[in-house]
Amino acid sequence: MPSNPLSHHFPRIFHLASLHPPRDFYPIADTPICLEIGAGKGKHALLFASQNPDKHLYAIERTAIKFEAFDKQAGMANPPNLTAIHADAIAWTAFAVYPKQIQTCFILYPNPEPKNKNQRFLNMPFFELLLSKMADGGQIILASNIGDYIDEAERLLTEMWQLPYSKRQIESTSARTHFEIKYLARGERCQELIITKPGGYRTRFDETLPLHLSRSSSDEA
Repeated sequence: MPSNPLSHHFPRIFHLASLHPPRDFYPIADTPICLEIGAGKGKHALLFASQNPDKHLYAIERTAIKFEAFDKQAGMANPPNLTAIHADAIAWTAFAVYPKQIQTCFILYPNPEPKNKNQRFLNMPFFELLLSKMADGGQIILASNIGDYIDEAERLLTEMWQLPYSKRQIESTSARTHFEIKYLARGERCQELIITKPGGYRTRFDETLPLHLSRSSSDEA
């Protein structure tokens, strides 16, 4: 482990001032939540909600076609502990989420961004803001079928973010997302990293309130 596991060495900073509130945005309560970034058509979100009735999942999908399919399925199942969000996850997290509010965050099979590795989650300044929103002991579940993506994420977790994690190979019978089903059916190796935020871990956003509060205060001043 790094000599100082309670901070990070990521050089770039996430600039909140450039963000705009998501369309049709509404605030959420400051209570523990789970978050899924890139929910697709909602297969994992609906499964998680049914298996964890004591946890509330906010599942975000940016793409209109995928969200329409997700919203339709969520409307038919109507789980009380699932909220489907059509928005950019970065802006929504910045405007809606309180410090240390997220218990578990799922990032399942994100776009590997082969032409721009700086857009990969662990190589983005946004990841620091996300960490500030994670509860002490909270976990980020990152899954991919691309070995190089997982290898790079491991290196960044150790060298830059200084975060503990475990890695596991996903069983061939797993069926959390449509991508996961497709990749496993093709015989591809799917892996996930289970990243834990230690108590006392520090970021530069630890005292940053949701932007809907901070900007409202500025407007009233």
